[in-house]
Amino acid sequence: MAALARWCVTHRLATVLLWLLTLGAVSAAAAAAGPAYSNDYEVPGTESGRAAELLTAGFGAAGGEGDTLVWHSGTAGGVRAAPVERRMTAMLAKVAGLPGVATVTSPYAVPEATTGAGAEGAADAVAGAAKTTRAAALLPAPGTLSADGRTAYAQVAFDRPAAELTPRQVRAYVATARAAAGDGVRVEFGGTAVAAATEVPTSHTAELVGVAVAAAVLFLAFGSLAASLLPIATALVGVGTAYAGIGLLGHAMTVADFAPMLGMLIGLGVGIDYALFLVTRHRKGLKRGLPVADAAREAVATTGRAVVFAGATVCIALLGMLVLRLGFLNGVALAAALTVVLTVAASITLLPALLSYIGPRALSRRERARLAAQGPAPERVTGLAARWAAFVERRPTLLGLLAAAIMLVLALPAAGLHLGTSDQGSAPVGSTARSAYDLLAEGFGPGVNGPLTLAAEVDGADDRVALSRLPLMLRATDGVASVGPVTYGGAGTAALTVVPATAPQSRATGGLVERLRAEVLPAAEHGTSLRVHVGGTTAGYEDFARVIVGKLPLFTGVVIGLGCLLLLLAFRSVGIPLKAAVMNIAAVAAAFGVVVAVFQWGWGSELLGLGGGGPIEPFLPVIMVSVLFGLSMDYQVFLVSRMYEEWLETGDNRRAVRVGLAETSRVINSAAVIMIAVFLAFVLTGDRIIAMFGVGLAAAVALDAFVLRTLLVPALMHLLGRANWWLPRWLDRLLPRISIESPATGDDDHAKIPWQRASGSDDEQDEQLVP
Repeated sequence: MAALARWCVTHRLATVLLWLLTLGAVSAAAAAAGPAYSNDYEVPGTESGRAAELLTAGFGAAGGEGDTLVWHSGTAGGVRAAPVERRMTAMLAKVAGLPGVATVTSPYAVPEATTGAGAEGAADAVAGAAKTTRAAALLPAPGTLSADGRTAYAQVAFDRPAAELTPRQVRAYVATARAAAGDGVRVEFGGTAVAAATEVPTSHTAELVGVAVAAAVLFLAFGSLAASLLPIATALVGVGTAYAGIGLLGHAMTVADFAPMLGMLIGLGVGIDYALFLVTRHRKGLKRGLPVADAAREAVATTGRAVVFAGATVCIALLGMLVLRLGFLNGVALAAALTVVLTVAASITLLPALLSYIGPRALSRRERARLAAQGPAPERVTGLAARWAAFVERRPTLLGLLAAAIMLVLALPAAGLHLGTSDQGSAPVGSTARSAYDLLAEGFGPGVNGPLTLAAEVDGADDRVALSRLPLMLRATDGVASVGPVTYGGAGTAALTVVPATAPQSRATGGLVERLRAEVLPAAEHGTSLRVHVGGTTAGYEDFARVIVGKLPLFTGVVIGLGCLLLLLAFRSVGIPLKAAVMNIAAVAAAFGVVVAVFQWGWGSELLGLGGGGPIEPFLPVIMVSVLFGLSMDYQVFLVSRMYEEWLETGDNRRAVRVGLAETSRVINSAAVIMIAVFLAFVLTGDRIIAMFGVGLAAAVALDAFVLRTLLVPALMHLLGRANWWLPRWLDRLLPRISIESPATGDDDHAKIPWQRASGSDDEQDEQLVP
């Protein structure tokens, strides 16, 4: 590490140019390649996955993306009025002829099969567009006109998944449909394919707010504008390179569309924090009188090792998602880990080069003046940090119980965690997706926003007879609002649609899926070879959540086990890793309690512009557990490494805990404030998934830094005494020896013989911790 830092400082211009060239090259490549993200939640081997395969084999277009086009009229005659019918029929015909559109359904009579009043007008309206419209693309869809005649909808099926549609195709669809709005007619869009084109373009307000708050905290901590800007510059370069790299990664594997934003959220938080730790150590070296180059080299050789170790724990926790063997999560894991790797690399290479450029200006003017007037002096820990460390030492039992009670209360809502699809009813009020959802729910009932698609394998007359009786059985099932007719496709397949009586995100809808699979469908299939599978978005989410929950214990065990192994190697103690595991679980539970209260119960979600309460996304627990375990390990490493260093020097557990807490609490708290600000700023994106991550991670970091690491952990370590550092001798002989933070050259405090106190009395040593 020292050699790396020396090279970066010596060749500082080359180091800066290499990073800038890398950022530019990767960004240019990503821009040229274009985005290739995909939100494919399908899990191979599930029943909903089998239903999707049958639909693709038998109906072709069903394998593409399906969106809903909704229109509403409050004028006389509603959507049945002749002018409205002519205008909307003509619009649907034009949409059906657009590139990328496979089929469009119409609630009105179509030219090929016109019946009833208004048919001639409809035919005339379509005549001009018929030359460019595939006749088979516009299909009749009875039952898509509301009973009050105010609302109607059409299903628009594309010939490929939404991620494969070009922006031009989506814009053409949106412009064609919206051209029919006006004169009392509203047109809204439901589904995912048009989200990017119809919602407000993503701004960088969240990032700017987070960075601005981080800059303010850094300036207050350092008192130097130059020193406060370097951590931000370093993090931005690392995160920017990773953001572009994730775009390229999407061309090689499935990467969710929220992965770049998630990577940016994590990268800014840890990147600024890691740089903060390094700059803090660099400033200490300058105050001891070291030359700028030597101070930068020492910072990387000491704290830089802890940064690499902390970054490795975050990456291990993130890559733990790979054990789930779910393609959707593999891309998220690699994208987030790539961001952490690049931010760590920027911290230990780009940052020392930049520190050498600003020279002594890493210190404030007052600090430079004091150094010039009084010369180097050891830095004493005084003030609130020292008083707090002494207070925890005096009242460990009381404070430990208080901290445990806080964590328990906040974790209670997590017991009611409901995983499922957070449908468009949870979208922000005023968005076109939310407007379409509300119009459909009001006109047709909430279940129409998440119909179930039943796909069947049909072989022989007995199967057809059994399938013909199925709609009657389904209509008699509790929780079913309506059932569509059976439609036969190719390859011996058939399908029908079931509209639940409840919303897609309702627990009752999930119960209906289970009841159909366990009771209704087996009864209909009895005595035949018929096999009916329940599919659709809602069923897919239910299956995805079930798979996630089933694999979560294995995943959590792997992440905890690897983290404990790293801490065991670093601190030569059984108790330290075990306490870290318990603390991490407590932080995760409390963070999920906050997420459930805000996003599932809806406490304040509308005020944040995130819509109403709804289920928690099925993949959120896995990703949050990965990130939270990694981030929790960061603070554990920086706190306990200083305690461990003091323990090796003195053999006094009480002093080790007091000194470690006093010397690290300020920087840990500053780092936590920065990370909390960055995470909470991402709530401003308006994206519900990213906001869940932001709120959950901010809550976890706040609790971890201010309740666990500066209160519960030191209290427990005081109570356990020498048992904190116990390790069986046989295990000590077997384990390899690694060092997180090597001794700083030239620092007398680090040159002490292990288990030997420094010269002077205990009172003289403790004076450095007294205000």
